[in-house]
Amino acid sequence: MRVVIVGYGVQGRKRRAVAGDEVVAVIDPVAPEATAMRLQDVAFHDFDAAVVCTPDEPKPALLKALLGAGKHVLVEKPLVAEDDAVLEELAEIAASTGAVCVTAYNHRFEPHYVRMRDLIRSGALGRIYSVRMFYGNGTARLVRESDWRDQGAGVLPDLGSHLLDTLGTWFPGGDGVPGADAWDYGVRTARRHENRSFDQVVVAADPADGPTVQLEMTMLSWRNHFTCDVFAEHGSAHIESLCKWGPSTFARRTRVLPSGRPPEEAVTLVQADPTWEAEYAHFKQLCAAGRGTGIANDIWLNRTLRSLAREAFDRFGETA
Repeated sequence: MRVVIVGYGVQGRKRRAVAGDEVVAVIDPVAPEATAMRLQDVAFHDFDAAVVCTPDEPKPALLKALLGAGKHVLVEKPLVAEDDAVLEELAEIAASTGAVCVTAYNHRFEPHYVRMRDLIRSGALGRIYSVRMFYGNGTARLVRESDWRDQGAGVLPDLGSHLLDTLGTWFPGGDGVPGADAWDYGVRTARRHENRSFDQVVVAADPADGPTVQLEMTMLSWRNHFTCDVFAEHGSAHIESLCKWGPSTFARRTRVLPSGRPPEEAVTLVQADPTWEAEYAHFKQLCAAGRGTGIANDIWLNRTLRSLAREAFDRFGETA
C-alpha cells in the first residue's frame, strides 16, 4: 500500500517509522524533511492511503478531500468538529466512495486492554459495579509552550478521548442493554494548575444500567502512568501501566465469599509498545477488505467531549 503522511510532528514521525517503505510522500508546511508542503501538491494517483497527523482544525477539510477521492485514511485522534453534521458528511462521503476512515486509538491494541475487554465481554466477572481509570503524563510544560496545543479544553479531548473510546470498546451494549455511548457523563473537576487550558479533569458517570465510572486525566503526572480498576460481582480486574511505560501488569482477583483475601492471577509484560504496528496492520486489513469506517464512534465522542467541555467552561471558567 502506498501511503502519504500528512503532518510531520511527533505523531507523524512515529507513523512514518511504522509504515516504512510504504511511505511515498511526507506533507508538512514547515518540516524540513517534508517532500511537499500541501496535500494538493501530491498527485492523488500516486498513493492509496493517507495517515493524517495534523492539529484538529484542518482535519475535516483534509478528510473530505481524501475520502472524496476514494483514499483510505488513518487519522490521529480525536476527530472533532463544532457540528456533528461535519462528521456525518464525512461518513456519507466514505460510504459513497468506498474509502475506509479509521480514527487512531492505538490503545485498543494494548495487550492488557484486550485482556480486559475480553474478560468483561465474557461475563465471567458477573455484574460490573464500577470502573475507575487514571491516565497521566507529564507534558504540561510542553503543552504550555505550544500555542495550538494549549487551548480549548486541553487534556479533556487529548487524553479523555482515549478513556471514553476505551469505555465504548469494553462496553458496546447490546440485547437491550445500553452501552457506554448511551451513558450520561459529567465533569467533577477541571483545573488549570500550570496551563491556559485544562491540565487536569475528572469525569464521572452513574448510569442506571451500567457501572459507576470515574475517569481522571492529567498532564501533571511526572511519571507517565495508567491504571484501571474494575470491580464486579465475582471479583475484580486491574491494569497497572502500559507497555510503553512498562512493566505493565494485568491482575484478576476472584472473590471469596462471604469475605476474604481473593486469589490473584497476574500477567506482567516487559516489552516495547506494540500498539502502533498492530494498529497499522489492522488498518491495512480494513483497507484490503474495503470496510471499517468508524465515524459513528467519532460522532459519539465528539458530541460527548463537546458537552463535557461546555460544562467545564461553564463551571470552571473559559480558557485564560
